[in-house]
Amino acid sequence: MAVWEVIEATPPHVTYILIPTFLVSYTLFATFIRNRLHLSEPPIALLFGILVGPRVLGWLTPIVCDVNGCADKSAVGGWGWGDQVLQETTRVIVGIQVFAVGVELPKFYMSRHGRSVAMLLGPVMTFGWLICSLFVYWLFNTDFRAALVVAACLTPTDPVLAASIISNSQFSSRVPKRIKHMLAAESGCNDGISFPFLFIGLYTLTESNAASVAKNWFLMTLLWQCAFGIFIGLVIGMASNRVLRFSAGRKYIDEPGFTVFYLLLAVLSVGIASILNTDDFLVAFGCGYGFARDGWFSKRTEKTQLPSIIDLLLNSAMFVYLGTIIPWHTFSPASITPSVTPGRLIAFLVLVLLFRRIPIVLATWRWIPDIHTWTEAFFCGHFGPMGLGGLFLAIEARAVLETGSSAPLPHPPPYGRPYSDKEKAIQIIWPLVCFIVFGSTIVHGMSVLVLSIISHYSRPKSHRSASLAGETDPLSGMVHGVGGGESEPEDESDIED
Repeated sequence: MAVWEVIEATPPHVTYILIPTFLVSYTLFATFIRNRLHLSEPPIALLFGILVGPRVLGWLTPIVCDVNGCADKSAVGGWGWGDQVLQETTRVIVGIQVFAVGVELPKFYMSRHGRSVAMLLGPVMTFGWLICSLFVYWLFNTDFRAALVVAACLTPTDPVLAASIISNSQFSSRVPKRIKHMLAAESGCNDGISFPFLFIGLYTLTESNAASVAKNWFLMTLLWQCAFGIFIGLVIGMASNRVLRFSAGRKYIDEPGFTVFYLLLAVLSVGIASILNTDDFLVAFGCGYGFARDGWFSKRTEKTQLPSIIDLLLNSAMFVYLGTIIPWHTFSPASITPSVTPGRLIAFLVLVLLFRRIPIVLATWRWIPDIHTWTEAFFCGHFGPMGLGGLFLAIEARAVLETGSSAPLPHPPPYGRPYSDKEKAIQIIWPLVCFIVFGSTIVHGMSVLVLSIISHYSRPKSHRSASLAGETDPLSGMVHGVGGGESEPEDESDIED
């Protein structure tokens, strides 16, 4: 028997080789990539997924389906996840990430900086939702209710991308801590805060009675999913903190147990939220914040770099998979509607990147205490990346429209033209959100490199670093310090209330 006859190079087995090979290769050069090339993991992982996926090399061949059927049927041994598995995978990964954001915030952060975060979650998110709705309605000729649903999927800033862009790199040291903490807190909260925006459109598409829409939105979405969700998350987190303190104080738990406890508590919070049908991400963020709000756990585990490990293992692997399932075949008028064309998609991406956040942050920055200059406002307006949270919301929206519950069909059912408003919404949500997530990942992932190069060449030659974009001083126009010109504390978590 020949050697090659016993080799089983099935698609899953090839995946077990390709994704770890990518992650190992990245790990070997991670510091060089972050601090010299000024690149982050998500865009590299996404491009690697596209390269090895069915669009280019065809080494990873998931079967991508939409309402018109499945693409890449010719791929031998093609495989992939149905919408249910993809939904749950993104739920867990984003849930763990927002939990990590809550844990990493300085102690009692919300009591000192709640106004800044509230401004970003209120006026900024609302403006972004409405302006993106207008773009969808104008460019793709949809019902405005469907446009509201699509735009809601684009309102949250992704904690995965935000963390990889403004932390764990040489560039992050050039950004004031108050800006980094504010953007992190926003990214942890707004995946959950997006639910009220999402369900306004969903209820109006699925309910015919205005009173029923208002009742369901207020009682189910605002009170149960959001208000009760953040409450139950805080309760779980603070109770878990007490239990862990009791165990650690009596030396019942060892150091590896802290890591296990951290990860399992994140998944537990997501599981409880799912069973209670509350807002998964608000529960997870509230749990993480309540668990570590007094700073004790962070100090016990500050050397473990848990968020960085999570970013590399879970998030990067997910972006590789995303690169293989981008539905390129739907980005044409023949597959969905005459209004969905490459030109309109690119125009939509440009409009979203330019107008979703930047104008409103520039207009309101004087009412955001943690933003001190218009340059900082522009920076905060630009760094609003869209990622895995948007994909989860897109599948959640399709589930409600397809089945009337949070459980989607394995793949969207085929529809015949002419489409109803509801059917057209099911059609366009996934392609539009996927394209924007793809564009945002590349643009925001490359932004650090662009800003570093601009900062390098905008100064006199005598003040430039010996290596290209190797400066470590604060970015121009940003004030380092918690107020005025005073120096910034070494660790903001040490500030006493």
